Amino acid sequence: MTPYSTTTTPTDTAGATAARFLLLGDSHAGPIGRAAKAAGISFSGGPVGAGREFNAGFFDLRGKDVVFRGSETDGLYRTFLDELGVTGLDALDVPLVCTFGFSAHFIATTANWDIYRVHGGGFTPGFLRSRLFDDLVRATVRDALAFYAHARALGLRVVSVMPPQRVPSMSDPSVFRAAQETMRRALVELGVEVVDLRDRVTDEAGRQRPEFSEATDEIHGSLAFGRLILADLLDRGL
Repeated sequence: MTPYSTTTTPTDTAGATAARFLLLGDSHAGPIGRAAKAAGISFSGGPVGAGREFNAGFFDLRGKDVVFRGSETDGLYRTFLDELGVTGLDALDVPLVCTFGFSAHFIATTANWDIYRVHGGGFTPGFLRSRLFDDLVRATVRDALAFYAHARALGLRVVSVMPPQRVPSMSDPSVFRAAQETMRRALVELGVEVVDLRDRVTDEAGRQRPEFSEATDEIHGSLAFGRLILADLLDRGL
C-alpha cells in the first residue's frame, strides 16, 4: 500500500466538522491529505493504491456506484463513504478530489516508447504533439478517464490534481511532460477542474524545485507542495 494511507478525518459525527471533500488517489494524494490534516481541514479519503493501478481495468459499475477490483482499495473506499454517511459515489454531496490517471512517470517509462524512436534515437519531430501520441496516452489511461466521466455524469464536482514535476531515472522527461498534458486536456474536455501548479513549483528547466520535493525519493511532492495544492482547493471554494 502507498504511504500516507491514514490521511482520513472523521466527519459530521459526534460534533465533528463536516468533511469538505472526498480525496481518492495514488500516493500523490498523500501530501494533500497531510496538508489538510495539519491545517485542520476536515476531509475523508487518502491514497488507495499505487498510481499504475488506476489507469485501466481497476473498477466496475454497480448501479451508479463504482466497485474497485482491488479488495483493499474497495475496502478503503467503503470506509471513506461510511465516514461521509453515504452508500455510494452517486450519493456523494461533497466535491471529489482525485489523482487517478496522473501517474505520468509510469506512462513515460522509457522502454515503453523505444518502438516509436527513430533508429533508437529521438522521436520524429512532432510525435509528442501528434494524434497518435494523444491516442496512445488516452488508451493507456482509458479507465481513469471513464472514472472521471462517470463521476461527472453523476453531477459531481470533480477536481483532479496534476503530479509533482519529478521524472525518475526510468522515465523519459519529454514523454512525461507530453503525457500529463494529454491527460490534462482530456479532463478539461470532461468538465473536470484541474489543479496545475507547474508555473509555481518548477525551475527554469521545468523540474520541481527541492522545497516542493520529497527528500527521500525521486517521485513524490513534499508537504509544502501539498500545502500549495490545498490552498488552491480552498481558493476554489472547497
